[in-house]
Amino acid sequence: MRRHLLAGVLGGALLLGGAAGCGIPDHTEVRVEGSGPAAEAGSVSGVRGEPPNRSASSEKEQFVKNFLSAAAGEPDRAYQRVRQFIAPEDRDRLQVKEGSEVALTVVRLTEEPVIVNAPDNRTEVTLKVQQVGQLRADGTLAPPETSTTSYSFELRNPPGQEGRVDAGLFVANPPNVLLLSVDALEAYYQSRTIYFWTSDRTRLVPDQRYLPLAVPDERLVSEVVKWLTAGPSLWLRSGVTGLPDGTRLINNATRTDGRWEVDLEMPDEKVRLEQFATQLAWSLDDVDGPLEIKIRTQPRKDIPDLEAHRQAHPVYRIGDGFQRFCVYEGAVHPLADAAGTIAAVPVAPEVNRNVVTAGLSRADDQILAALVVTDAGRQWLSVGTGRDPVAVFTRSAKGYGAIGRPVWLRSTAGGAPAGLVVADGVLYRFDARAQLTPVSLGVPGRVTAVAASLEGHRIAVIAGGALHVAALSANEGGVTLGPARRLPTRLTDLSAVDWYGEDKLILAGKSGRPAVYEVSVDGARDSRVEDKIGARVTHLAAYPANTEVPRGAAMYEANGVAYSSAPFERIQPEQVQVSPPSTGTRAGNPTAPFFLY
Repeated sequence: MRRHLLAGVLGGALLLGGAAGCGIPDHTEVRVEGSGPAAEAGSVSGVRGEPPNRSASSEKEQFVKNFLSAAAGEPDRAYQRVRQFIAPEDRDRLQVKEGSEVALTVVRLTEEPVIVNAPDNRTEVTLKVQQVGQLRADGTLAPPETSTTSYSFELRNPPGQEGRVDAGLFVANPPNVLLLSVDALEAYYQSRTIYFWTSDRTRLVPDQRYLPLAVPDERLVSEVVKWLTAGPSLWLRSGVTGLPDGTRLINNATRTDGRWEVDLEMPDEKVRLEQFATQLAWSLDDVDGPLEIKIRTQPRKDIPDLEAHRQAHPVYRIGDGFQRFCVYEGAVHPLADAAGTIAAVPVAPEVNRNVVTAGLSRADDQILAALVVTDAGRQWLSVGTGRDPVAVFTRSAKGYGAIGRPVWLRSTAGGAPAGLVVADGVLYRFDARAQLTPVSLGVPGRVTAVAASLEGHRIAVIAGGALHVAALSANEGGVTLGPARRLPTRLTDLSAVDWYGEDKLILAGKSGRPAVYEVSVDGARDSRVEDKIGARVTHLAAYPANTEVPRGAAMYEANGVAYSSAPFERIQPEQVQVSPPSTGTRAGNPTAPFFLY
């Protein structure tokens, strides 16, 4: 099962999975920066995962790094940990509330800290940063509350010991916020996924949280239950539903002889209780064994084995992996997988013509097909649904100058097929009759790309040149989007995006040169995947890792050439399966690769 530990170095290169499902590992060992102790598996010490203290280093570069880690850990002690680093006469400059109301200002350094020696044995430090968010006591990373791009402070020796290398350092004239670097977030927190039901309680939607490694193992269940009772992250609230009002944990969860007990104050309703049991089991996906749910001390729900319960109530039902396709010579064709298996094209030959790009999805025994086709110098959306192969298509009422790759929503009201597509800079919802209806995103600027998550209740969009995520609710009248949340990223000139996992995206843009990055759903993680790209990425598609498949895969197109991971290699014309088989040298390149699942 997934362990949700933040992996590797944020700026380090990661390799995406291959066509047969290889990809970014879902977890690796946590790396601790500086002198901080690494968390040990099974430890119950209340001080594991604590960041280095002030005396851990007198070397200025390391001291600054330690200062940017000082706030990490349990929220009620963050203020005191940071105060230890600050010169006594300046400690009152921290305008921070103690206890559960503490919020940490998470930043990404855009340059190495500038450390300059000044007169009077002072050292001036300047930090150039990108604001990432506010880490709150409930484990959520909320949007930033400031647009500040730099912080300055001084380093000083204790009074009477000026100039002594071994005298230790203090921060003078500090920022009035509790700073936490993304490196410290990675090193001292565990990234976890909890789940909330959709408003119609038919699907579970992931919600990312951060748990300090300093929290003892025996408090894990209590912390997760508290997160669930407190409700979803703000940006998800319009697309999911929380527990009934007044639901709360009575005391802490306890474990006796390997058996967990959770005592709640909540309505004693059988259906709600059964749903909460599944929600809790998946939110504790690295906890096994029995668990009993009580309501006001009275046993109400017994889960003999959490892992067995998860297996019996899967989050996703997506069949047997994926198949790869591309557009070649104006038609959709399959690509052979690593084992040489060839899939049949689920679109009838007579309608598989003049295709620019396509989006296909499975829904039970049906194929949902959306083709972007050219005709009379315009692009049209052609939509068909039915059993494989789909032969009857309906074309959109009007043509457009440019239409992006259409994506199907895997959860729609009443089971009516629907999807999203960008046409001429506008986001549209489309249905099985190829009717396009504008969708209000609430973000200024042209929309240039859209992607839908695996469960179908979250989307990622590139609008106004920036990356955003939003919760989605499906209803009989169409789809409604919640407030869009902008995600920080080091990339510029963003061109394509897709979901690569429950809590991560894959994003194309520029980092000095064209590149593909992995970005977490809250923007905290921003890792290079591929930067040996000679041209702007114009098409990007991924198969997302999930609770059933721990590794994902991705393909992209740049300068009319398609590539598949991992590492990214060019898709050759010989890999395209053409029926009847082509003879002689093939013309052109495979383009617009995508996955069917």
